[in-house]
Amino acid sequence: MSTRETAIDALHSRLVTLLAVRNPAPLVLRGETIPQRIPAGGLVLVRDGETVEETPILSPLAWQIEHRAEVEITVAGATPAARNTLLDALLVDVAAAITANRTLGGAVEWAQPGSAAFEDVEFEGAAAARAAAISVTLWFTVAGSPLA
Repeated sequence: MSTRETAIDALHSRLVTLLAVRNPAPLVLRGETIPQRIPAGGLVLVRDGETVEETPILSPLAWQIEHRAEVEITVAGATPAARNTLLDALLVDVAAAITANRTLGGAVEWAQPGSAAFEDVEFEGAAAARAAAISVTLWFTVAGSPLA
């Protein structure tokens, strides 16, 4: 498995583990489409994102990689206040999960959550939802090729 895949998988696994203690727990997925029904605890979706910088390190050849994964959080609720409260709590918990172990169990050298971008989401025939997307920057070093 590549270092990039290991890093994104570690991010997903960390969120699955640490958000499972919430009641109700959000559904944490990776690379999926948003289901038609948002669970009561919300939906956390990890997207692979993109590599934004590759810096070569010579002798021996290695690459310092800066990769930005995306974490999308979507919540439903009867009122805007209920949606905002749940979304805020999930954002705080996601940030805490990442900052409590910046190496994601040794998969990366550093993980840094970014700011949230908010959006109101409407699904045909469903209650309104609120969503936020945050980028999580993952720094790691690979030997030989940026694809390693």
